[in-house]
Amino acid sequence: MTQELSAKTPPPAMKWVKPNRELAWKVAPSLFVSFRYAWAGLIYTFRTQRNFRIHVVVGTLAIALALFLNLTRVEIAIISLTSGFVLAMELLNTALESVVDLTVKQTYHELAKVAKDCAAGAVLVAAIASVLVAGSLLLPALLTRLNLL
Repeated sequence: MTQELSAKTPPPAMKWVKPNRELAWKVAPSLFVSFRYAWAGLIYTFRTQRNFRIHVVVGTLAIALALFLNLTRVEIAIISLTSGFVLAMELLNTALESVVDLTVKQTYHELAKVAKDCAAGAVLVAAIASVLVAGSLLLPALLTRLNLL
């Protein structure tokens, strides 16, 4: 059951990967370099992963709505943490997918599918939990503000 992808056309995400990343295989020599690598990972994920961009927008809107509704600092912190958790899971999902693709050399393998599906499922669970948390905090305040409660 192997399906080989065309060797001539690299996947769309490959155009964002820098082929000669200095010191990528060594321990970063400074904290600044570590942060630079982390920032590169965020930029790569934002540019290549539609769902990450969606989560950024939805999380930002949820936090903005919490501020607008004058939720407590603790409630805003909870919404921020759950939104951040979803983004972290999306970053891990992207990393896992990249490693799996590297390992199977872009051929189909059932275990690669299982790994990718489970990572995507983890993001889904985090996103659902985040929506439930944000909804339980935002909806009562929003309904009160609209005089519906």
